[in-house]
Amino acid sequence: MVLEFITVDHWDEGIWEVWCPIYEQAFGMKKGKQKEIIRNMFYKHQCYFHIGKEQSVVTAIALTGKLSNLPVLIIDYLAVSEGGRKKGFGQAFFQYIKDWAIEKGKFAGIVIEVEAEKTFENEERILFWIKCGFIKTEYIHHYKVVPEPYRAMYMKLKPDAIIPDLGEEWFQHIGHFHRQSFKGMKNRL
Repeated sequence: MVLEFITVDHWDEGIWEVWCPIYEQAFGMKKGKQKEIIRNMFYKHQCYFHIGKEQSVVTAIALTGKLSNLPVLIIDYLAVSEGGRKKGFGQAFFQYIKDWAIEKGKFAGIVIEVEAEKTFENEERILFWIKCGFIKTEYIHHYKVVPEPYRAMYMKLKPDAIIPDLGEEWFQHIGHFHRQSFKGMKNRL
């Protein structure tokens, strides 16, 4: 398996066109952020596109962002195409993102929020993140506008990193990140 990885820190319509089909396949428009919101995040220098290709075919995508008050990268979305699943692409792609976050030097940790409802699919996702080195928090967060409950999972990128270990604290930062994603949308539409 030879994968090529790309990270982009600005809005690029061509990247969006190859990134979006896997995003929509994995998250649909009900669970995903609309194009305008993601574009708004790029205008505010809040996020990054990541793409993993195998033989020039996009196989994995991610949208990551910077938390405002912590040196932590948040994985907002990460997905592998249906044809690329169960082949190790997800772990290889995450390893690339982790290495990139370390090389950037700005990040002391990575956090992700995962659906906490006890279903087979959610448990499989949680196991995937545990295999990648994430620690699962116990706190279950209920958003006012989203019906699914979530929990935070995190990892330190530096042994001496001072980052939260409690889910409640993580969701203060994650909630702020999401609010910032939407901030200024009226001016952009």
